[in-house]
Amino acid sequence: MKTVKKLGIWMDHSIAYLMEFTNSPFEIKTIESKFSIDEKQLKSSKISALLINKEKRVLYDYYNKIGEAIKSYKQIVLFGPSDAKMEFFDVLSEDERFMKIKFEIKETDKMSMHQQHDFILEYFGKK
Repeated sequence: MKTVKKLGIWMDHSIAYLMEFTNSPFEIKTIESKFSIDEKQLKSSKISALLINKEKRVLYDYYNKIGEAIKSYKQIVLFGPSDAKMEFFDVLSEDERFMKIKFEIKETDKMSMHQQHDFILEYFGKK
């Protein structure tokens, strides 16, 4: 029986931690974003449309980097405290390469590495 490749991704707009579910210790891959404007700043100031579009491109590049890293997985849980996981999923839904991957999205708070590890063990341990 072939093992299904499973991955947990804790993410926000600045960083993503990719952790493959295995029996051995987790290997953690980190992908960082160059996104620099926080959501509060976007809502509270009059930033030009040009700057907002630039930041959207930066986020899109960040999501594409993560997408390249996950192509070989069959089951992925996206979790974290921000809307980044939903935005990322929306980008992937428009790409046929990701149609055969089963995604689930879970809302969580900020977590330490240990908490992220435990979350993935519990999540995939039940499946």
